[in-house]
Amino acid sequence: MKRFGFKMKLFPGFREEYIKRHSQIWPELVTLLKNEGIGNYSIFYDEETNYLFAYQEQSGLASSQDLGTTEVVKKWWKYMADIMETNPDNSPVTVPLEQVFFLE
Repeated sequence: MKRFGFKMKLFPGFREEYIKRHSQIWPELVTLLKNEGIGNYSIFYDEETNYLFAYQEQSGLASSQDLGTTEVVKKWWKYMADIMETNPDNSPVTVPLEQVFFLE
């Protein structure tokens, strides 16, 4: 199992909207993530900086950020683009983080 952490940036004032949208995550997106071996997926919010820290475990080859060729992920990214920093293709600007400690 591979562990993957990354950060993204939420625009100021959109914490509640981000939470709302994720509380209504589309079933087809959940199915895709699980089918690709992505689980134990958590996102944390830092109020001081508006950064989001995401953590996921992968039993497959890809992270959630590698699934941008699928229609449901493209649609999700477009849906989220108005509340967070994105690239020209609407994918969130993500910064992979190096794991420096792990306790099992």
